[in-house]
Amino acid sequence: MNKKVLFIIISGAVLVAGFVTLIILLLTGQNQSQREAQQARLEADSLKLAIQQDDLDRQYSDLQADFMQYEDQAVYLKNDSLVIQYNESKARIEELMRQLQQERKSHKSDNAASQRKIAQLEAEIGTLRGIVKHYLEEIQRLGKENEGLRNELASSQQQNQQLTQTVQLARKLTITNLRMTAYNKKDKVEKKINKAVRLGVSFTVTPNNTAAAGRKTFYVRILSPEGVLLGHGGNFTIDGKSVPCTQTKTEEYDNGELPVSIYWNAGGYTLTPGNYTVEVFADGYRLGTRSVPMKK
Repeated sequence: MNKKVLFIIISGAVLVAGFVTLIILLLTGQNQSQREAQQARLEADSLKLAIQQDDLDRQYSDLQADFMQYEDQAVYLKNDSLVIQYNESKARIEELMRQLQQERKSHKSDNAASQRKIAQLEAEIGTLRGIVKHYLEEIQRLGKENEGLRNELASSQQQNQQLTQTVQLARKLTITNLRMTAYNKKDKVEKKINKAVRLGVSFTVTPNNTAAAGRKTFYVRILSPEGVLLGHGGNFTIDGKSVPCTQTKTEEYDNGELPVSIYWNAGGYTLTPGNYTVEVFADGYRLGTRSVPMKK
């Protein structure tokens, strides 16, 4: 009887030990599976977080490109209010990016919190990006309008300049019958230049109703065959430069035909045969020029 009881007790103990071992093995396997599943979820969450962060970085890079586009267009922008709003949005985006960097450091293990924060940042950056895009479109529109206005202004200025030049040319005096004559000691016309003591330049100012009437000073330049200016009649200004002349004369001009004769005494000069050049100026314009051959 005692042997049977002992056998039963031993058998029961073995069964209990086996059952306990089985339970332990089952629990251990379940915990291992749970740890592996949890590790897989953590890795998936980390990967998702990294992808979200990379996407946010890409969005920020796109925004920086938008900012650069703004810098190129800002020269056309005169709307101070729009500039202020744009700068405020840009500053807010930069602040959000700083928060993102802090989020990466402070929540390395708390992926759920990081995901919520990143989602919040993405939403706000998306809103701001839409605002910035609107500002950029407005800046570009204003830039195109200003460019059109500048083109119109440039065209108008060119037309005005052309009109001014046309008016100035219309007001310019014109002359005809430009001549140079040599005179001897008897004040007679002299054909031999080596006997001449005086040179006379004559011309006729044609009628011009658009020219300004009043006193007109005519400047005559006589160049010898050697290209030397004869005489010392003072200086006048043309094209911003001071130019010496042979002789001057002032006449009253009433917009009608005006004959003019200007004389220069050759005392002290040796006149040589050859081609002399005669030039006439008035009101800042060259009115005429002529080459005059003179014989010995």
